[in-house]
Amino acid sequence: MILSDRDIKKAIAQGRIKVDPVPDYATSLGSCSLDLRLGNEARVFRPSKTTHIDVRHMQEAEKMMEELVIPDGEPLVLHPGDLVLATTLEWLEIADDLIGRIEGRSSLGRLGVIVHGTASIFDAGWKGKPVMELGNLGEVPVILWPGMRICAFTFEELSSPAEVPYTNKKAGKYAGQATPLASQFAKEDK
Repeated sequence: MILSDRDIKKAIAQGRIKVDPVPDYATSLGSCSLDLRLGNEARVFRPSKTTHIDVRHMQEAEKMMEELVIPDGEPLVLHPGDLVLATTLEWLEIADDLIGRIEGRSSLGRLGVIVHGTASIFDAGWKGKPVMELGNLGEVPVILWPGMRICAFTFEELSSPAEVPYTNKKAGKYAGQATPLASQFAKEDK
């Protein structure tokens, strides 16, 4: 069951969902979602230094990408075909009996901006700054600004609390991330 606006506020008041800084409900709370804002940290591929990506040999994933810190008042220019890993401004914690889903905002989608390629689910017990897989499917660059509402989160109740929450999973590679990490695919059991 997807939480309604009143249930999202209730879950935040109960500490089942923690958002820091605390959201302004007047601008960020939808009927069944909570908007989060674009943070100042991003990671981009360095195509001039990367000939290809071999998912079997990703020991050098961090070297394929460059960290960016976007100062307040300066934009992030998302060019057509770009893939940028970027954090939200907010830190998010999800209780062991909920999951979160990150979704794009319609107004940005109509400009060609997507916020996730495949990674939409934030498992029960997840903690950290959500990382988006920002892409520009359009034909012209789109300028994004730190602090703007960039994505919407929905929350769903599980039938029971997770037996092993994300932060306790051996495979929880992105637990507690505060900056956008490059792919940790090399750490998976194969």
